[in-house]
Amino acid sequence: MSEDSEKEDYSDRTISDDESDEDNFMKFVSEDIHRCALLTADSISDPFFPRTTQILLEYQLGRWVPRLREPRDLYGVSSSGPLSPTRWPYHCEVIDEKVQHIDWTPYPEPLYTPTGLEMEPLYPNSKEDTVVYLAEDAYKEPCFVYSRVGGNRTPLKQPVDNYDNTLTFEARFESGNLQKVVKVAEYEYQLTVRPDLFTNKHTQWYYFQVTNTQAGIVYRFTIINFTKPASLYNRGMRPLFYSEKEAKAHNIGWQRIGDQIKYYRNNQGQEGRHYFSLTWTFQFPHNKDTCYFAHCYPYTYTNLQEYLSTISHDSVRSKFCKIRVLCHTIARNMVYVLTITTPFKSTDSRKRKAVILTARVHPGETNSSWIMKGFLDYILGDSSDAQLLRDTFIFKVVPMLNPDGVIVGNYRCSLAGRDLNRNYTSFRKESFPSVWYTRNMIRRLMEKREVILYCDLHGHSRKENIFMYGCDGSDRCKALYLQQRIFPLMLSKNCPDKFSFSACKFNVQKSKEGTGRVVMWKMGIRNSFTMEATFCGSTLGNKRGTHFNTKDLESVGYHFCDSLLDYCDPDRTKYYQCLKELEEMEKHINLEKILEDSDTSLKEITLDLESSSRGSDSSESSESQTYLLKLTSQIKSKKKHLKTKKERNSTIASHQNTREEQEACDKGHLARRHTESNSDVKDIKPNISDDCIFDYFRRPFPNQGLGE
Repeated sequence: MSEDSEKEDYSDRTISDDESDEDNFMKFVSEDIHRCALLTADSISDPFFPRTTQILLEYQLGRWVPRLREPRDLYGVSSSGPLSPTRWPYHCEVIDEKVQHIDWTPYPEPLYTPTGLEMEPLYPNSKEDTVVYLAEDAYKEPCFVYSRVGGNRTPLKQPVDNYDNTLTFEARFESGNLQKVVKVAEYEYQLTVRPDLFTNKHTQWYYFQVTNTQAGIVYRFTIINFTKPASLYNRGMRPLFYSEKEAKAHNIGWQRIGDQIKYYRNNQGQEGRHYFSLTWTFQFPHNKDTCYFAHCYPYTYTNLQEYLSTISHDSVRSKFCKIRVLCHTIARNMVYVLTITTPFKSTDSRKRKAVILTARVHPGETNSSWIMKGFLDYILGDSSDAQLLRDTFIFKVVPMLNPDGVIVGNYRCSLAGRDLNRNYTSFRKESFPSVWYTRNMIRRLMEKREVILYCDLHGHSRKENIFMYGCDGSDRCKALYLQQRIFPLMLSKNCPDKFSFSACKFNVQKSKEGTGRVVMWKMGIRNSFTMEATFCGSTLGNKRGTHFNTKDLESVGYHFCDSLLDYCDPDRTKYYQCLKELEEMEKHINLEKILEDSDTSLKEITLDLESSSRGSDSSESSESQTYLLKLTSQIKSKKKHLKTKKERNSTIASHQNTREEQEACDKGHLARRHTESNSDVKDIKPNISDDCIFDYFRRPFPNQGLGE
């Protein structure tokens, strides 16, 4: 529990001069607060008694006995006390009700198929329309002032009474977002979502409650103030819906719903800005139900704290997972950092390399938290692979970089009104504490040991599948240029129905120089990535045409661990196979660019090569023609599907004899080519040498696939 919260807990228990000890004791007993009443010494009015919060007064045997306060718990989640309460901006109204949802795994949920008959409701402003929900608290302050536990609990007056057929809306709970609701017809509602606090933009995340429902009635909901021209809702994405009665009666949780779904430009433009609407129709399954709608599966700060609390109270997991407070946000909420590794022996403390994962720098990208949960579930599990990873690496994990934004229901910004993922280069510690302390934590870590991989987890609002952004090392070394693509390629092979390697991009745009990915890469982490997870679903394999659910997202965390094992396997077969495959891809891409930029047909290019070969080495000319003809057939054929891990392993087993000979040739060929083209680079392999590849990592990996 934080010092601030402890102070608040005891703020109403001070002793006045005219009250006796016995009266105070009886008062505390009658209130049944504690078996022994505790007071801080600064609440005593005696001038001879030192004013301090480090001395506690405990009533024992008829008198007050002073004692020193126990040392502050070093861990972010106390093993002996409750969780730290969430702190809100003081003006935010918060309901007492705690919102909870069950976990479940639905059947595959198909994307919405447009019929062409979807309506585009346009609502002119009318004084006759009835405002049924209005949250004005967001605009009481132009910037963040201070926070308090629970925010402002002043009751919000409903604009109208609860008529029999009028839905009741609510969003004053953790991560909720809804600004205004207008009833425009008997069963039709126009909704406005709230921009990120202390900004006038970033309207994407919505999460609200609906009560007083009627079953069998077709309702229409239209959110009118989105700002992005393109949306996954126009590519089949459906809103999420949760029914408390369905959860209680049938154990059904969040599910994709909606008909007549359309995302379109409306006529609500103001000050030269254009707005876009999302509309859908829906029939509630029950009368008088309490229901919720959301953009993506919610994952709140309280969810995280409860998850970390279970770890800290687990006698096994708490031995190799230490939870500490990295820093406090500007609202004084805790930012946690997890250190996951097998306890050190004196001989191997310096050998272990580090892996860093972060998530939720953008609070509305809740899918990143579900991937993080899948990663933590696996790495803290009892499997032999998880044990091997903990024995080999030190994992530094920051599961929620922006708890303030998560709590208030922001989509992108912190309470500073800024995007934290553009401020990793900033020295303004007070404004951006979580990214400032994360960057410095990583810098100190790099002084002690090698960091082989950094990955920041995100959500993406315009693309399907899961993919990565990396950094382009072509200006430094071609070998590194390809090596930075190996881990994403391995992940695509381990997760072929969710992860798309073809969607990955590797470049550094000027507008992205303040992101965690680019800053960590410039600090010296070669494998520095942003992992993007769609809000929608997959276009790949067995998952094609379906939404991702929470279990799908969690499975990506498992496959991340699996790919890390492949990447660092002392048997470099998969590594060199991926490197060779990347070289072939690069050749194809370069030739396709030539074909696209030229008006000359492929046949004419072949003839030109044929005629120009007379003055060149004949063997080289023949090789070029053969490769070009082979490439022609590959370009015309369909794109190759990536193989699963099981298929790759069976292929490797069936070609074991020929592989050993070819592998030796390939290794020498690749190493020779990279050395010749990059003579100024001493080590062409990512963070490892040819002679010593993870000396401590000699045990064979268990040959097991990972389930979803």
